Amino acid sequence: MIDFKGAHYPKSVILYAVYFYVRYGVSYRDLEEIMAERGVSVDHATLNRWVVKYSPLAARAAQKRKANTAESWRMDETYIKVRGEWVYLYRAVDRNGQTLDFMLSEKRDTKAAKRFFANALSNNGLPKRITIDKSRSNAAGIKEVNKIFKRLQIPVKIGTVRSKYLNNIIEQDHRFIKRLTRPMLGFKSFASAAATLAGIETANMIRKGQLGSSTSGFRQFAGLAG
Repeated sequence: MIDFKGAHYPKSVILYAVYFYVRYGVSYRDLEEIMAERGVSVDHATLNRWVVKYSPLAARAAQKRKANTAESWRMDETYIKVRGEWVYLYRAVDRNGQTLDFMLSEKRDTKAAKRFFANALSNNGLPKRITIDKSRSNAAGIKEVNKIFKRLQIPVKIGTVRSKYLNNIIEQDHRFIKRLTRPMLGFKSFASAAATLAGIETANMIRKGQLGSSTSGFRQFAGLAG
């Protein structure tokens, strides 16, 4: 359950603003106008604070509630600009395109890949295989995870497949994320970028039906607050 204690606006107003921002890709100035049209006077700085504070909490709840995913994964990273510099958004989906996990990293190396895989395994269980591109660091990250399994005497080895064709599904999925970040006019800090992207990924999971499809997207997002 997300705690709204101390908030000066109703919970429903906050959730509506956060969901609208991460789902439809508008600037904070535009969102300020949209909220005013609905009779809510709130400045863009406050809207930013809401997104940064509540998006990661919603993402955490979504990870726990999402439907089971397939054991064949597709993993890749894409570029996001923060403070005028490119950073790396690690992402993984299953063979059906369902979102598994994501992580923003300032570096693209074996250490970052290992950290991403560790989080993804913790949240989604063990896959039979992971399809990657020709990235050496991603292959090394999987190798490091397998070494840990061997050292702990866990009789599991994750298979690695290198295939650009099979990874088309995640490259297409990147486009939805990039389309939403484009109107946001760039991120001013790594922390705000990571928080906002967590909200965008959550909205993407809802769009895919990973949290159920019996109610509207906003109702599903609001439901994550408990």
